[in-house]
Amino acid sequence: MSTDQQHTDSAPAAAATGSGTHPTAQFEVTPGEKEIAVTAAGTEILRYVIHPDSPQDEAPKPYLYPLRFLDGGEASVRRPWDHRWHTGLQFTWSHVADQNFWGGPTFAAEDGYKMRGNLGRMNHTGFSTAPSGGDEVTFDETLEWITSRGEHWIDEHRVQRVHSLDTARGIWAIDLTTELTNVSGGTLPLGSPTTAGRPNAGYTGWFWRGPRSWSGCQVVNSAGAEGEENTMGQVADWVAFSSEHDDLDGGGTIMAFAGTSECAGTPLPPIKWFTRTAIFAVASQSPAFDEEIHLPAGAALRLHHRFLFIARVLEPQERTQIGQEFAL
Repeated sequence: MSTDQQHTDSAPAAAATGSGTHPTAQFEVTPGEKEIAVTAAGTEILRYVIHPDSPQDEAPKPYLYPLRFLDGGEASVRRPWDHRWHTGLQFTWSHVADQNFWGGPTFAAEDGYKMRGNLGRMNHTGFSTAPSGGDEVTFDETLEWITSRGEHWIDEHRVQRVHSLDTARGIWAIDLTTELTNVSGGTLPLGSPTTAGRPNAGYTGWFWRGPRSWSGCQVVNSAGAEGEENTMGQVADWVAFSSEHDDLDGGGTIMAFAGTSECAGTPLPPIKWFTRTAIFAVASQSPAFDEEIHLPAGAALRLHHRFLFIARVLEPQERTQIGQEFAL
């Protein structure tokens, strides 16, 4: 990582983690110039690709792929044929004024989805310290959001923390804590296809795309609602997806936690869930599902979310218990 410049911003305070961390379990890190691998209990559970080779049509940005459960089960997909810009777990934004940092076509009420020549990119500019192994792995980095016109609109301080390794229960977790500072010189509207006029398409923010084998999987939220149609666009502390694997015997559960959004002096809508399961499994803790955020010049939007990967299909009672244990 010698090519990365260093920054000295202090990282946001670490959130509480689950109580079941196995005391002898450790994460191992394999560094690289373009990507960093994390291994736990003999399984490579993730790679963080910081300098992707994605085409501009996919709004290039860092991403986490592959993602795996501790037993080796696949937990994500990269560049599926239906949406090439869906890759693993990535932080992104679909509507930033007239720009698209998500990838693919942009929705407009008057003419639907079209490629509009408005795809930006997120450039990794440096880690505060090189990620290393141990009880936790921290990716503490800065990024610049550059528009399709080459304009620098957002400075981001992003911290992704891999933690709570529990080999006995087959659990590991990752948190995102990020601060987006508007350096464009004007107010930036941050929205989604739903704020642009398409119902139940409020995708934006931290976004997970599940493997093809998880199409039609079960989804339930913390309020007990089940199914895509009952969890989409809802406010809930968490959502949980469960499915059997292809190739590998058994299944897994992925729990996503809504967390928080903050911006001093700026009213914010509640975090709502973008969920799909029928065609493919996806989840996003959407900060702007059906209401735009108007981020003033110089202001910072702070977000904190969590994903939990559990190497088995949970029973309802255990799912509730783990939801309470890892609550944000």
